[in-house]
Amino acid sequence: MQREAMEFDVVIVGGGPAGLSAAIRLKQINAEINVCLIEKGSEIGAHILSGAVMDPRALTELIPDWQAQGAPMDTAVTHDRFAFLTQHGFVDLPTLLLPGCFQNHGNYVISLGQMCRWLGEQAEALGVEIYPGFAGAEVLYDEHGAVRGVATGDMGVGHDGQPTASHQPGMELLAKYTLFAEGCRGHLGKQLEEKFNLRADSDPQTYAIGIKELWEIDPEQFEKGLVMHTFGWPMKSDTYGGGFIYHFGENLVSLGLVVGLGYKNPFLSPFEEMQRMKTHPQIAPLLKGAKRLAYGARALAAGGLQSLPKLDFPGGALLGDDAGLLVASRIKGSHAAIKSGMLAAEAAATALAAERANDTLTDYPDAFRNSWLYEELHTARNFKPWMAKGLWTGSLMFGIDQVLLRGKAPWTLHNSADHLKLKPAAECKPIDYPKPDGVLTFDRLSSVFLSNTNHEEDQPCHLQLKNTEVPITTNLALYDAPEQRYCPAGVYEILRNDDGSNPRLQINAQNCVHCKTCDIKDPTQNINWVVPQGGEGPIYQQM
Repeated sequence: MQREAMEFDVVIVGGGPAGLSAAIRLKQINAEINVCLIEKGSEIGAHILSGAVMDPRALTELIPDWQAQGAPMDTAVTHDRFAFLTQHGFVDLPTLLLPGCFQNHGNYVISLGQMCRWLGEQAEALGVEIYPGFAGAEVLYDEHGAVRGVATGDMGVGHDGQPTASHQPGMELLAKYTLFAEGCRGHLGKQLEEKFNLRADSDPQTYAIGIKELWEIDPEQFEKGLVMHTFGWPMKSDTYGGGFIYHFGENLVSLGLVVGLGYKNPFLSPFEEMQRMKTHPQIAPLLKGAKRLAYGARALAAGGLQSLPKLDFPGGALLGDDAGLLVASRIKGSHAAIKSGMLAAEAAATALAAERANDTLTDYPDAFRNSWLYEELHTARNFKPWMAKGLWTGSLMFGIDQVLLRGKAPWTLHNSADHLKLKPAAECKPIDYPKPDGVLTFDRLSSVFLSNTNHEEDQPCHLQLKNTEVPITTNLALYDAPEQRYCPAGVYEILRNDDGSNPRLQINAQNCVHCKTCDIKDPTQNINWVVPQGGEGPIYQQM
């Protein structure tokens, strides 16, 4: 069945802060530019998860009167805490000793999902055509090899790959320029990096997984605007990561743990570490009598400036976290995403005004290199490489980098790929995680339930194995099947016969929260995450 086609000036893939900001900026420059934005979630914001503490700098540039327009930013940061945790105690670090990147004066605690819903409303009011529930499944190229748009995925395909009675072919969305803003480890972005060799001059990207819960707590425990970050326990000093606790809204607390995916022990479970963190004497009292409202997880790019791919290619560009534009030392990416969306939009608008189509948007990377965003990423560029050397060495050296050298060290450290870091299970000690109590700590399945995740079971599995033998012959044999532990949603299980024989991997794809961790951390890079049918996955409300 032939696909229908629609033509636009610009097609944007992804309804996060980068894509929406690009759409808004295009319409601000020229209301006649025909802009289409597609989002794989069932609605704008459905797949958005972040801490989040937002620096309003880029939003103020995009929409100067955002307060008057009702942007959902009503919780200004009032107080920073930065605590080192031991198993039973803690030490608060004086704010004056912290590098500026760890301080949040002037920032806001928000739900990034709600912010994206608001940005979506601004974009639609300007005339942007927004289509939620449509996943960009394929990049389309013209006869010269330039990007000419994307195709959305077919609907109504059975698990055997054959059309069902409800089959509907995808649409071809053709454009003079296509902007990719899929978020971290974008499915199409990964393909574009390979096709156009966008990483020829950059380090491998490095990642972390952020696991988050939203709680409604006792008003007596609530301190609106408090931003608390932790490091140390429950993880060992050789593992990069830290916790966050943000008070916002009315008695709401965003609580979670970020774990660098360069960890070495295959027995480590980021999900279990996050659950264990909540039992700390500094954290458990906060949640006494509280109600857990939501759960989710998402990978985030952390490599910094030296791990950025080339941002442009014939016919389009990479935006936001699809390119890795997150400032890891600040644990902030939304302001970077908004700024990159604006810069790309301005380059595309200039090209359209000059009646150019499907060429390279060189104005975009040039503008990026001359922006405050580049300067911020340059200042923070050594954060992740230093922290990869361990908590104590990394903290000392990054402190020197930021406090003494002001981010202007005459060296740039390099990153290496996370999937190469795992040690064989035989060289590591298993970690004994306590069983969940169902009050403070929980299992994966009850957590996934709170993410409102749903996938139609009769469809091709969107977690593809390049080689079906590798999960047993390599991952299980050498690493004790780490996918059982690094997945925060219980997607991967090793099943056996009653006598323990015949081990085999079962993929519970319907549980997937689209965090992309498996695509990143699998030691043989045998797992390839592709988009499921449009509209499926989690439905986050306030994440």
